Amino acid sequence: MATVAEFTIEPFVEGEPGPHVRAAIEVAEAAGLVVEVGPFGTSVEGGSAAVLDAVDAVVRAAVDHGATRVSLQLTIT
Repeated sequence: MATVAEFTIEPFVEGEPGPHVRAAIEVAEAAGLVVEVGPFGTSVEGGSAAVLDAVDAVVRAAVDHGATRVSLQLTIT
C-alpha cells in the first residue's frame, strides 16, 4: 500500500519556505519519501510503513524549528 501525508506547517513565510518547513522536508527526504512542496502545504509519499514511520520525525523537526501549528492528513491507497 502507498500512503500520502499532506502537511500544512505554520507560520507561513512569504517567499521561500521557512526553516520549520525546510527541516520537515529534509527529514522526509532522508527517509526516502517523495516530497512535493506546494503553495499551502507539503506532501510526502511512499510505502505505508515508511510514511507512518517518518510522520513523527517530520512533525518533530517542524516544531523544533519554529512551527506553531502542523496540520496533517493521511491518504492510504
